[in-house]
Amino acid sequence: MIPTLLPALEQHGRLQLGQSDRDRVLAISAATIDRLRVDVKIAASGCRRRRAVFYSAIRREVPIRTFNDWNSPVPGSCEVDMVAHGSTSVAGSFIQTLTMLDVANGWTECLPLLTREGSLVVEAINRAQSLFPWLLRGVDFDNDSAFMNDVVVPWCREQKLEVTRSRAYKKNDQAFVEQKNGAVVRRLMGYARFDGVETARMMGRLYAAARLYINFFSRHSS
Repeated sequence: MIPTLLPALEQHGRLQLGQSDRDRVLAISAATIDRLRVDVKIAASGCRRRRAVFYSAIRREVPIRTFNDWNSPVPGSCEVDMVAHGSTSVAGSFIQTLTMLDVANGWTECLPLLTREGSLVVEAINRAQSLFPWLLRGVDFDNDSAFMNDVVVPWCREQKLEVTRSRAYKKNDQAFVEQKNGAVVRRLMGYARFDGVETARMMGRLYAAARLYINFFSRHSS
């Protein structure tokens, strides 16, 4: 959207950038924008960073996997992340998109969740299993408390899924799924705030309509 919005803002006198800054804005990725907006999100929530106690027993027992540890995985080994659809505020309840990417081949599934909640994560992963053309073998999460809890981790292990996690604050450990968060989720949904059952249902229909195109025709683009 930036290549479309930037010229319009300039044309109407709303924004004037030097050439070097303009080039940087046009080249910025969605993942970088999300990282730069962290302070804005914290300020909007009254400077309260939403964090569970990091050194919980669940986190400590989940092995760490870095970007360099994949070593040619077989199909079914997925990076899993969530994209928040709260716009500039983390206050209240809003929809999250669960993104699952198979590291071996790039197959991607996106599912909307009404809110950040372990049981909904379990339902989404279970649903994703029926969408992937092969069995899931493992899930690699970040340190989000919506994943690192006594609902999601034990359930995954009951399903015989290998459970790993990235290092704290190391986005590059999940570089594959981070790229899809921008190229798929943000491209389809943008950065607006979305909430409610009906909206989640419509998002699910959009992802269902887009998934085969994404996986058969555009997995190696963007």
